[in-house]
Amino acid sequence: MNIARALAPAAAVTLTAVLIGSAAPAMAKDGRITRSGACSSGATWKMKASPENGRIEVETEIDSNRNGQVWAWTLTHNGGGALRGTGTTKAPSGSFEVRRVLGNQAGTDTFALTATRKGTSQVCRAQIRF
Repeated sequence: MNIARALAPAAAVTLTAVLIGSAAPAMAKDGRITRSGACSSGATWKMKASPENGRIEVETEIDSNRNGQVWAWTLTHNGGGALRGTGTTKAPSGSFEVRRVLGNQAGTDTFALTATRKGTSQVCRAQIRF
């Protein structure tokens, strides 16, 4: 028996398991989607979108591991309707969070948050589609 032919079914199962595990969407059982990424100068962001009574809850965390930093942020929904504010990183993790519940528009909703640390050029750009 050819060894390659004998191992092919096991290799196919292993490859399928690896591909499914790595290609799985970041969607939780409750419909929540989570994305994360890097900002400039070592900070990170994490953004979540989830259904909320016919609307969409959007949460974004900016984490710089430093307390007391002030960040100006802008959140857009499908490229418009900008919401603005500031956040200050706090203990214990040196992060701040922006949470909003927004209308669920027809089709795919795209949320983008840009945060810039005051007095610096440090910036975070987060985006999620729901």
